[in-house]
Amino acid sequence: MLPPDDDAADRFQPLRPGLVRLAYRMLGSIAEAEDVVQEAYIRWHQTDRSAIREPGAFLSKTVTRLCLDILKSARVKRETYIGPWLPEPVLETAGEDDLSEDLSLTLMMALERLSPLERAAFLLHDVFGLGFDEVAATLDRDPAACRQLAARARKNVRAERPRYPIDRQEGERMTDAFFAASRSGDLTALRNLLAEEVVSYTDGGGIRNAALNPLFGFRRVAGLFMGVARNDEGQLPPVLYRGLINGLPGFVTLEKDGMVQTTSLDIEDGRIVGVYVVRNPEKLGHLSGLAS
Repeated sequence: MLPPDDDAADRFQPLRPGLVRLAYRMLGSIAEAEDVVQEAYIRWHQTDRSAIREPGAFLSKTVTRLCLDILKSARVKRETYIGPWLPEPVLETAGEDDLSEDLSLTLMMALERLSPLERAAFLLHDVFGLGFDEVAATLDRDPAACRQLAARARKNVRAERPRYPIDRQEGERMTDAFFAASRSGDLTALRNLLAEEVVSYTDGGGIRNAALNPLFGFRRVAGLFMGVARNDEGQLPPVLYRGLINGLPGFVTLEKDGMVQTTSLDIEDGRIVGVYVVRNPEKLGHLSGLAS
């Protein structure tokens, strides 16, 4: 006999935010993460919960396995994705721990380069603190294999961790300066902001105009934004949000086509080393309310 329905909801709701964070980090998609967590709730609702001693471990296992199933088909989709792939942008929400500070957009991209099992082992152990026995039960592997998976992932991810977290005020200053310079076509200001080895990723998903490959080096990145400024004809787009986007300083703008766009900046030693622009409307639907 299953416990009462209200017991299912009462025990599940406090765990939901953490499960969404786990699914988002696995999938890079807010909508898919929420769908996975809802499916996990349905399974939780249908389970004999009196036999479950650790609801958090049970639900983390369920969410991870659902994510692994999705990633099998996602790999095929990513191989045919038009242009650079970036995770869906998540804005910082006051009073909520939406993203841990050490999982920025650059780390999300590092996770994307891992195999699904490596990603799962790393997230479950290094980020969410599960022991390797629990990770092994989740992944149907022995603990030694899970240690190896996590170690390989850790080696690949370590290089993407920021050496020095940027001061929030400095991030805001750099963000404002980059917005003004990039959208007005101020090449001198861009020269003072961008590192020589800067890289730019623009994710349009084949739906909106975007560079089809990452752009490397000051000349190419500055050229991209000089072209954007010419297209804007000197009109700066409205800024709908300034703050952290996937742990990086950035802003959301309302573009000439009436659609929103996010821009995030990776800053090291006072220079911008990475510019990440999401234009794919399929990844921005959850931000449409900013424009209303």
